[in-house]
Amino acid sequence: MTAVLPSLALALLCLLRAGAEVSVQPGFDAEKFVGTWHLAAAVSNCSVFLKMKDGMKSSIITISFMPEGNLAMKLVWPLPDKCQKFELLFQRGGQAGHYMAAQEKRELHVVETDYSHYAIVHQLQQSGQEPSIALQLLTREQDVSPQLLQKFEELIPTVGLTKDMLAVLPKSDQCSQDIS
Repeated sequence: MTAVLPSLALALLCLLRAGAEVSVQPGFDAEKFVGTWHLAAAVSNCSVFLKMKDGMKSSIITISFMPEGNLAMKLVWPLPDKCQKFELLFQRGGQAGHYMAAQEKRELHVVETDYSHYAIVHQLQQSGQEPSIALQLLTREQDVSPQLLQKFEELIPTVGLTKDMLAVLPKSDQCSQDIS
C-alpha cells in the first residue's frame, strides 16, 4: 500500500497538470467578440485579488482588435473614490482566441463565448514563483443568469482554483460615463 501512494500522488499531479492546458473557443471570431463587456464574476489565486474581492464591483471592459490581429482591452474599475482606467495590449498567439502580453508575461485565452451574451476568459500571468491564474465571466449586460453562473462555477476546479477564490461582482453604474 505504501508503494502505491507515491504513484497515486504522481498520477494525480499529472492529471492536474493536464487539466491546466487551456483550450480556446473553437472557430473564435474576433469581429463578433469586439465591444463592451461587464466583468460579472472572477476567480483567481492572485493575492491582491483575494484581498480586494469582497469590495469589488463589476467593471466595464471594451475589446477591440488592431489591424494586425492584436487585442486591445480597456478596463474601467470602480473604486470607492474614483474610476481607475487601464489599457492592455495582447499580441495574437498561435491560434485565434489566444493572446499574449510579453512584457507582463500574461496569456489570455477566450475559453468559451456565444458573443452576444457571455464570454469566459482565462488569464495566466507568470510573475514571481507562483503563476497567477484568473478565470473571468464577462457578460454583455450586467445581469448574469443563475445557469450561466453555475456553468462558470463548474469550470473553476478545471483550472486549479477553488470556489472560495470566487467573487460574484455586484452591478455598478459608477464608471459607465468614463468608458470611451
